[in-house]
Amino acid sequence: MDVPCNWEAAPLTFSLDAPPSPSLYPSLSLFLSYFLSLSLSLSLSLSFLSRSCSIVELAGTRTPDALLATMLRLLLPLLPLPLPLLLPLLLCAGSGGAECVVGCECVEPPLMVRCVSGGLSAVPDPLPDLTRTLQIRGSTIQNIQHGTFTTAENLTTLQLTSNGITQLGSHSFSTLKMLSLLDLSENRLVLIHPEAFFIPGNPLKHLNLSGSLYNSTSATDLITALRWGALSNLQELDLSGNRLVLLPPGSFSPLLGLQRLSLAGNSLVAVYRGTFSGLERLQKLDLSFNALESMSSEALRELETLSRARLLLAGNPYSCACGVQEFSRWLNGSNSRVGDVEKLRCSSPAGLRGVPVRALSSHALACRGDADVDVVDVTLQTSYVFLGLVLGFVGMMCLLVIYLNRSGIVKWVTELHAACRDVLEGYHYRYEIDSDPRLRNISTNSHPRRCMEPRPPHAPVDARITHIPSDVTL
Repeated sequence: MDVPCNWEAAPLTFSLDAPPSPSLYPSLSLFLSYFLSLSLSLSLSLSFLSRSCSIVELAGTRTPDALLATMLRLLLPLLPLPLPLLLPLLLCAGSGGAECVVGCECVEPPLMVRCVSGGLSAVPDPLPDLTRTLQIRGSTIQNIQHGTFTTAENLTTLQLTSNGITQLGSHSFSTLKMLSLLDLSENRLVLIHPEAFFIPGNPLKHLNLSGSLYNSTSATDLITALRWGALSNLQELDLSGNRLVLLPPGSFSPLLGLQRLSLAGNSLVAVYRGTFSGLERLQKLDLSFNALESMSSEALRELETLSRARLLLAGNPYSCACGVQEFSRWLNGSNSRVGDVEKLRCSSPAGLRGVPVRALSSHALACRGDADVDVVDVTLQTSYVFLGLVLGFVGMMCLLVIYLNRSGIVKWVTELHAACRDVLEGYHYRYEIDSDPRLRNISTNSHPRRCMEPRPPHAPVDARITHIPSDVTL
């Protein structure tokens, strides 16, 4: 008797109940294995159903012994098939939790290790081999030295924000040959080695050091590190919020590929010639919220060299005296590329506070004749301050030398005074003899000795006067 095979009567399947969490498979190969296991599971289900139907169809025509033999012959080859399905699951289960760092969180794809407020005192080592991004925030890491990242060769993004880092040693990141983004913002950098940012192949494109420079010494170290770091491929540099006052000429000249530069939130007082030399590819320059009170002709010429850059100049305490007219005309010119020009406002004098800088005119400023002479050039003022400091230092050194040699100086002055007194007494004695006509003959005949001639030992003190006339009263 033929028994029809009903596919819905045997819903047996070996498919997985639910896919594993994405954090279980760390690579594309394991994902393919998982996909293959699903395919094999579906194929196994169909094969089992087909053979089950064959057994049912034979049940009506065979004896029990023959039916049992037929069942074993059809189903035994299917028993090893579920074993390959377990292999991807074992691999995923074994690799999911073992590779993540203790106290950190692993997120995929691609693999990201995030350690936030974990109390770390050092960079985790080792890191998973497939790590592409490492985020460490709120830890107590102080030093970054050569060899810190020996197990993270595939790292492309490194974010070390707010960790209290104070020192960057030589070749700190040289093992990260694929690193393109480095974030060291909100740290306390005191010492920066000149070759701290050197990486073979120059892969670094984004460098964030906002709020990280502790003092002026670290700022000087940073300028040296930018020159020695071979960062020709760097495209973005963020130095905002570092209290920078002056930038030496040529500070960024080695960064030939730089496109975005942020100097916002510092204390820059002026823009000097050569400050941005070598930045022909610069597309954005942020000078907002500094201490710029005016833009001199030298500063405007320097900004003109950045022909491609979009400028941000708002938030500065502009002093709207007569000298600001040139800056106002420059803002209104066709060559102005200031993106926040409407936000540039006067801070002084009180009568013009809040007035847009670009709206100023000579009539509004009440400038007459050579009133521009009263405007003090910031560069000249800085030079005077520097000269005063040098002269004060020289004066202090002179006073120190005099104090250390005070006994010798007193002795020298005493001897000089005695010598001068002897000379003056000799001149006074000669003057008295020459002025008295009664003693002139005596002086001529006696030939008095000169001051430097030795006195004969046998001669008395007054041997010069041998004959005194009777009419002379001494």
